[in-house]
Amino acid sequence: MTKRNRNTGMTLGLCLCTRCRKMNSKSQSHCLRCDSPLHTRDDTSLQKSWALLITAAILLVPANIYPISMITNQGKVTYDTIFSGIAHLVHTDMIPIAIILFVASILVPVMKIVGLTIYLIAISFELPISKKYLMAGFHIIEWIGRWSMLDLFVISITVALVNMGQLLDVKPAPAATAFALVILLTQMAAHVLDTRLLWDRLEVKNDGN
Repeated sequence: MTKRNRNTGMTLGLCLCTRCRKMNSKSQSHCLRCDSPLHTRDDTSLQKSWALLITAAILLVPANIYPISMITNQGKVTYDTIFSGIAHLVHTDMIPIAIILFVASILVPVMKIVGLTIYLIAISFELPISKKYLMAGFHIIEWIGRWSMLDLFVISITVALVNMGQLLDVKPAPAATAFALVILLTQMAAHVLDTRLLWDRLEVKNDGN
């Protein structure tokens, strides 16, 4: 079996511009194309990502405990949490929609937080996990993140379409803000992280075939 080439851009004296994606020489201080400052590695990105992720995990609690929507029906005000809204859909035999909302509003945010936590722990403590699997999981987290706003999208459409004064009215409740922040912060936590740190801090033996 031939030995795989382990050369990286840094060992070859190259540096990627994170703004325009042009490959520059490591000796350059600014990108030759867009004149942005060049950094071989952003070591502070790990702390930034941890801070954003921890904040998102804290906000996930009020996002699920407090009401996410307020419905006024003939003067009677009722509140729905994410769980009660899904349960109502199940009781009204709208199970496919309930499954979609459960996946988008509960399963996906939790999986994103857990997945990013594993990724950050692997970098921080150099866990013996395959880089290939970690990067594949990271790209999946980035891809599914856009579907996490589905619950808020449904609420916003309902608010825009259902407005009949005191007879029937739907408004977002406090948990909607917390939920939106959870999605935003997890997206930012994945975006600010310099994934090149993974390849520097984990040993070659942890690389998968």
